Amino acid sequence: MSDYLTLTVASLLFVGSHFLMSHPLRALLVGRFGAKGFMAVYSVISLVTFAWMIIAFVRAPKADDFWPVGDGVWIVASVLTLVASVLFAGSFIRNACNLIGVSTALAAQTPSGVFKTTRHPEMWAFALWGVGHILVAPRIDNFIFSGSIVFLALVGSKAQEIKKLKLMGDQWAEWLSNTHFFIRPAALLRAGIGPWVLGISIWIIATWAHHFWGVGGAGLFRWLGY
Repeated sequence: MSDYLTLTVASLLFVGSHFLMSHPLRALLVGRFGAKGFMAVYSVISLVTFAWMIIAFVRAPKADDFWPVGDGVWIVASVLTLVASVLFAGSFIRNACNLIGVSTALAAQTPSGVFKTTRHPEMWAFALWGVGHILVAPRIDNFIFSGSIVFLALVGSKAQEIKKLKLMGDQWAEWLSNTHFFIRPAALLRAGIGPWVLGISIWIIATWAHHFWGVGGAGLFRWLGY
């Protein structure tokens, strides 16, 4: 039980530090350390808390699964993580979420690539990754670990929108009106070849690497006997 408590505390610190540094404490930290210094502090705290979260997850007891995990569940999880990889790969191309009042033209343009699917492709990538892993490892430790990532990704997306609206006003409001929060699966097929090629490559490498992490085959490699 103490190991679950440690994992819970680490997860709360990881999620909580993101919200605190991104919102109520951001102005204070930027004023004290400067923009670059703030990013350094943000990165260090995020890495340290996430590292603790991973260590606590590894050490937490692996209880029985809450539901049977057969091929059907693995297929759903594999599709979810593949979509997550495509969204993640495409999220770095012309990302208006990175704007802070710099380019009105970019925020006002018609969304392209994976942004036709959702205006938060990177956040949804983490959320889908988390859901996929919960499906194939429905244990208490994974509910805490992956559930924290899903929560941070989706609630963080909404919090980001509120912050951007305050910073950018009509510029960000126009981007909101041209895009969608929830994923539109049909639009993902029109995201372009780049995100798909890179996303599939990431997915193949990541699922192949599961073997070296001692968790067995994932994705296609589960059925290839690797």
